[in-house]
Amino acid sequence: MYVKDARSLIASQQPTNISSAINLLDAALALSPRYETAMELKASSLLHLKRYKEVADMLQDYIPSVKISSDYSSSSSSSSSSSSLSDNSQPLARERVKLLSTGGDSPDRSERSIRCFSVSDLKKRVMAGLNKNRDREGQWRYLILGQACCHLGLMEDAMALLQTGKRLASAAFRRESVCWSDDSFTFSGINNQQTCPSDSESICNLLSHIKLLLRRKTAAIAAMEAGLYTESIRHFSKIVDGRRGAPQSFLAECYMHRATAYQSSGRIAEAIADCNRTLALDPSCIEALTTRASLFKSIECFTDSLHDLEHLKLLYNSILRDRKLPGPVWKRQSFGYHEIPGNLCSIATKIQELKQRVASGEFENVDYYALMGLRRGCSRSELERSYLLLTLRHKPDKSTNFIDRCEFSDEQDIDSVKERARMQSLLLYRLIQKGYTMLTRNLMEEETSDKHRKKASAAALQEAIKHDEQKQSSKCVNQVEKKNAFQGVFCRDLAVVGNLLSQTRFNRPIQVKYEGLSC
Repeated sequence: MYVKDARSLIASQQPTNISSAINLLDAALALSPRYETAMELKASSLLHLKRYKEVADMLQDYIPSVKISSDYSSSSSSSSSSSSLSDNSQPLARERVKLLSTGGDSPDRSERSIRCFSVSDLKKRVMAGLNKNRDREGQWRYLILGQACCHLGLMEDAMALLQTGKRLASAAFRRESVCWSDDSFTFSGINNQQTCPSDSESICNLLSHIKLLLRRKTAAIAAMEAGLYTESIRHFSKIVDGRRGAPQSFLAECYMHRATAYQSSGRIAEAIADCNRTLALDPSCIEALTTRASLFKSIECFTDSLHDLEHLKLLYNSILRDRKLPGPVWKRQSFGYHEIPGNLCSIATKIQELKQRVASGEFENVDYYALMGLRRGCSRSELERSYLLLTLRHKPDKSTNFIDRCEFSDEQDIDSVKERARMQSLLLYRLIQKGYTMLTRNLMEEETSDKHRKKASAAALQEAIKHDEQKQSSKCVNQVEKKNAFQGVFCRDLAVVGNLLSQTRFNRPIQVKYEGLSC
């Protein structure tokens, strides 16, 4: 009764009616928790209402990554409890299509040894096995859960689930086509299958998009591991700046990887901006907080680094208090629960060191050259170019543009994400503005000191030139005096004396150099 009313409400395709149908299906599942039809209708209704988290919580036992992690953490307990699980909650490995019936249908060895081979008997056994597994029990889980995982950012799980569901659906269709006789291909049967191509086409398009994103992500990570950081940044930029949007958590992961590539290539401002975007999409991202704290420390911005480390310490303490990792079970984490005590000890050491450096007054010596990607002693034109590029990229007005290419699992998160992105972008923009002001002031002081040095050097050069000129003039005078000096000789010729007197115009003394004459 509940399922029948829920079907009629779901057929209207109205959100309010579908919500009412979900309530009816909950009542039906309360009476029969393993009712396949009710579970399928509820999962499809939640998917239609874009309540992807509830779909993942409902079918989390079928997510491959969750099953692998649970098997790795508790392999002994899973082996003991595997026999008590029902067929509806088995992992992917248990969902197999059995073509031949086994068990009581097969004859024993005595009968098999004396019985002749019969083609008709083999055909009956095969058809019995096909008809036994003809129902679509369990196949809907993979398609619905695969779409939900795609919207939640679990791309690898979504690809595995959609491929498995597509393969099972095609196998079921082949079995049905084998079972059909020539008389069963009526117009009613054809009309019942008209909805399959559209659904399969949408699933194929979604699967191709997932494969494209995963190929680009794999290429970017491989380039980063090979040291080709520019190539890695280019691949990640294709993902985050693509025309078709991507899920929220998947974009946060790509922004985090690109921030690491920016950090390795020495582009500090871009790395901080990507960490800000990651934290806007996922405020509890431990890796983003750790990376941003190290970035602030590398440019000697100790106050901001200390703030991030304090936030990280609070997150770790809350995890230890709750005794579970943040988020749902199916959410991926970059760390394990057993790593938290060691991380807390290292964070406490870093916090103590930064507090001592801040107390000693080192927080004012921020390396703005590293922040803006400049070398020390750069020119004014290089500073202006770097400042122009950074302000165009990290303006607070453009800080929320990346949200337009993000697919949110919950529409209520958009406002909070925009607010976080705007605030963190404003802090980075102010830091860039302050860096430009400080570096411009330093360049002006250097230019002024260069002018003073040039003036002093020019004055010293002029003094040196004057001194050299004076030396040259004194040398010339001495040479002239030496040339005008006449050696004193015993001259008895009056003509020579008259000639000397005529040269001195008879009114000036004649310079005579006297030398001792030897006999």
